Amino acid sequence: MSFFQKIKDGLKKTATSLSRGFTGIFTRTKTWDDDTYAQLKRMLLEADFGPEASQKIVEELRKLYELGKIATEADARSAAADVLTSMLQPAVRSLKKVENGPAVILFTGVNGSGKTTSIGKLAHHLVGQGFKVMLGACDTFRAAATEQLQLWGERTGAAVVAGRQGADPAAVAFDAVKSAVAKGVDYLLIDTAGRQQNRKGLMDELVKIRRVIGKVIPDAPHETILTLDASQGMNALSQAREFAAQAGADALILTKLDGTGKGGAACAVHQEFHLPILFTGLGEQPDDLQAFDPQSYSRAVFSCEDGE
Repeated sequence: MSFFQKIKDGLKKTATSLSRGFTGIFTRTKTWDDDTYAQLKRMLLEADFGPEASQKIVEELRKLYELGKIATEADARSAAADVLTSMLQPAVRSLKKVENGPAVILFTGVNGSGKTTSIGKLAHHLVGQGFKVMLGACDTFRAAATEQLQLWGERTGAAVVAGRQGADPAAVAFDAVKSAVAKGVDYLLIDTAGRQQNRKGLMDELVKIRRVIGKVIPDAPHETILTLDASQGMNALSQAREFAAQAGADALILTKLDGTGKGGAACAVHQEFHLPILFTGLGEQPDDLQAFDPQSYSRAVFSCEDGE
C-alpha cells in the first residue's frame, strides 16, 4: 500500500468531516460571504488545525475565490490542500546521521503517546536500511516498557540495554551509550519515562539523562524526538509546550493518525513550534511508521484523489 493510501485511510475520519463541511457550504451558498468564511474557519478549528493555520487557510481560500479560481467543491478542497502543503513543507527533514560513532536519539513524550512503539518501528525501519541499531530501555519506571522494547529488539535484531525496574534511568542511559560506542552501532535509540508532563521529577530525570549521555559523547544526544498522540488534537500542544521548554525537542513523531478526527493537529503543532515532523504513525504494523510527506498528508486530509 502506498503512503498516500495509508495516510488517506488513517485520516478518513477527519477527511469525512471536512468533506461534509465543504459539501454543505456549496449546497447552501451560491456566493461566499463573511458567514461562509466563518463556517470554513470553524470547520478547520473543529479538526484541530489551530487558530493560526485555520486563519491562514481561510484567507488564502478567500483570495482564490475572489479571483474566480474556486468554482466547485473539488476546487476548494484542492486549493486548501495546496495551502496546507506549502505551510508544512518546512516540516520535512530526515533523521540525523553521525559520521563516526553512534547517532544517539533520545525519545520523550507522555505515557500512551506511542513512544516505545515508535522506537521499535524506527528500529525496524533502520535495520531494514542496513544500519546497526541498539535500544536503550531507560523507562525503568514502567516494567512493561522494558519488556516491550526487548520484544522489539528480538523482532528487529537490535541489541537492547536495560536495567531492573526502578533502576536509575541515567545509569542505564550511560551504560547504553558506552555499549553503543564499544559495539560500533550506527543508531542508539533511547526510551525514557513518560509520566505526566507537569511532574518536575520527570523533567529533572530527563535533564540528568542528557547530561550523562554527554559525558560519553560530548555532542550527544544528537536528536531529541518528542512523540505526540495526534488523536489528542490540541491537547497535544500542551504536551509539546512542557517537553520542549523543559526537556528540549528537535523534532516530532506524530502517532495514532489512523482513525482520529483531529488530523489537523499536525499543522497546529508545526505552526506553533516550527519543529520538523520526521515520521507519522499510521497503524500497528512494524512498517506503519512512515516518513512525513506534507503533500500526501494535505491531499488526504482534504479528500483529494491522488494526482487530482
